[in-house]
Amino acid sequence: MKKKSVLVFVSLLFCTFLCMNPSFQQLVEFPEQYQVSQMEPQLNGFWSRIIKVEKIPSSNQIVSVASGKLSNSIGSEKLEVAYKLFGIFPLRSGEVEVMKPMKLIPGGQSIGVTLQTKGVMVVGQAPVVDKSGRKTFPAKDAGIEVGDILLKINNQEVRSDQDVSNAVHLAGEQKGSANVLFKHQDQILEKIVRPIFCVETGRYRMGLFVRDEAAGVGTLSFLDPESKQYGALGHVITDADTNQKIEIFNGKIIASSIYAIEKGKRGHPGEKIGSFVSNSSFMGSIEKNTMTGIFGKMSGAVVNPYFKEAISVGWESEVKVGPAKIYTVIQGEKIEEFNVNIDRVMHNRTDSKNMIVRVTDPRLLDITGGIIQGMSGSPIVQDGKLIGAVTHVFVNDSQRGYGVFIQNMLNETRQLEKNEAA
Repeated sequence: MKKKSVLVFVSLLFCTFLCMNPSFQQLVEFPEQYQVSQMEPQLNGFWSRIIKVEKIPSSNQIVSVASGKLSNSIGSEKLEVAYKLFGIFPLRSGEVEVMKPMKLIPGGQSIGVTLQTKGVMVVGQAPVVDKSGRKTFPAKDAGIEVGDILLKINNQEVRSDQDVSNAVHLAGEQKGSANVLFKHQDQILEKIVRPIFCVETGRYRMGLFVRDEAAGVGTLSFLDPESKQYGALGHVITDADTNQKIEIFNGKIIASSIYAIEKGKRGHPGEKIGSFVSNSSFMGSIEKNTMTGIFGKMSGAVVNPYFKEAISVGWESEVKVGPAKIYTVIQGEKIEEFNVNIDRVMHNRTDSKNMIVRVTDPRLLDITGGIIQGMSGSPIVQDGKLIGAVTHVFVNDSQRGYGVFIQNMLNETRQLEKNEAA
């Protein structure tokens, strides 16, 4: 009995020593993610004889299923991994996410983006001049602000600026007031607005500038060849006047052609100038506008001449400081390859600023000055794997900008599939 007690005591002391030993802690460091095709956490040699590794499925599984089957594009599962001395005494435990192998077609195509807002966004306020010449602000006085989204006027949905104009005029003529339902930040509010008859236009108005649609040029990031889901831009679409996220009612992407470049310089980001292609070879719906880009389903032919087949995804844990390549259009519809460098990797961020990208390609620097508007979404490939997309340019240094992990973009397509399967 004494021998067993001594053995247990010695084992506990040894266990305590190991747990406090920095070298051992480094030996049993847990990766945040690893692919199932890669080596799993394990020990070798002497350590493998005295320390056992146990792996069991976590209670927090992340397996995305659509239409009753596992998608190629989106899937992972979590394991609880525990290191135990002699298979009995726990030394360390943690959770590891096992990323399933996945392949995507890198984008690079220049795309034209058009979308209609969910409701009508207030982008400005203007005085209404009444019959006496007095300037009034009916909507502002009622508490409606720039950036708010108008949803209903007198229980009628409004989806365009013309809907708003007609509803306000009718309310002014018939009742002298309008019940306006609107979204303010994350709240749905209702206010009574009293439209004023405007002598300049001959209509009742409430003193607002509104916008119901937006358009621009960006870059396609990737296409899943199986699900036909795409990701683009790498960042959220915001209103140009209010800088607020645009809530999308519907929208689409088609091919665009670049016919001019405004070169970037210190303090003034450059810009791609393009036009939509009427006979586009592809078209995509816009179903989500998120912090890491826009997402939806694609139809038609999407071809990147540098990649005949889909390539492997590089997960966050695989992204490293060093050379990489981006793919984008700077003339017409031709995708070109350019050299960049990943200067810094910022792990554990869930937004669109996960790495600092610096343009090193002399030709791209000569033509654009570096990263410019319209380049957002350009795919980043490192060591033959798709690791992310360009998102922002540094205003005071156009050679550098931010990139988003492809993993963060894929999290949004994962949610999109869940919504479809529900």
